[in-house]
Amino acid sequence: MTNVPSGMDAYARMYPEMSSDGVLRLGNLVPDFTAQTTQGELHWHEWIDGKWAILFSHPADFTPVCTTEIGRLALKYKELHSKGVQLATLSCDPVESHTKWLEDVVAHCENNITIDFPIIADPTREISVKYGMLDPTIRDREGLPLTCRAVFIIGPDKKLKLSINYPASVGRNMDEITRVVDALQLSARHSVVATPANWPNNHENIGAKGWAFLLPTVTPEDAAAFFPDAKHCKVPSGVDYLRLTDTANL
Repeated sequence: MTNVPSGMDAYARMYPEMSSDGVLRLGNLVPDFTAQTTQGELHWHEWIDGKWAILFSHPADFTPVCTTEIGRLALKYKELHSKGVQLATLSCDPVESHTKWLEDVVAHCENNITIDFPIIADPTREISVKYGMLDPTIRDREGLPLTCRAVFIIGPDKKLKLSINYPASVGRNMDEITRVVDALQLSARHSVVATPANWPNNHENIGAKGWAFLLPTVTPEDAAAFFPDAKHCKVPSGVDYLRLTDTANL
């Protein structure tokens, strides 16, 4: 179903490859960098190498919420890897700090995990500035800003597909990160659909659990020709825009 004329091509034109003011936005080519990590030197664009990638920042090593986040991320690593997703995390701490701290992360998870992804050191804040990750409200002992809890999901084309920023006081839900990876990959494979709220646990009351909406750009003619079994949700306005299709049949 990727050749529907009124599908994602029309939708994608809303997202330029580069921003005019240097601020990283959805659809932009993500900045490249070279950095030291717990797994050696990393060349970012080369490391992505046509795969999906997640860049996941945390404020600081040896802090409680970050310790649980890296542990939970490690528990999700194999699942994400099976989906073709590369994973890297980052903070402003040096590699030596990362390496020592990871012993605590593993111990806190009762030694039931291994850390199989690189943790990037960004003590100069060069990468953090490029990605807009610095949180001015949290600072180290020298008064320098630390990174917020940022998530960047990047497509095989090295373009930003999703970004979420959390404050230091709120830990991230790894099930949600996995869910949005699934949603992004679904729409990348089938460029005519968008996932509803709470997908894939949506619209169960009408027998359409896990179904997705046809994009607004899909014309009524293409909808009828390519998706004859779609469910059209009736609404008071009478506008036919809530068109659900079974993702299992895409």
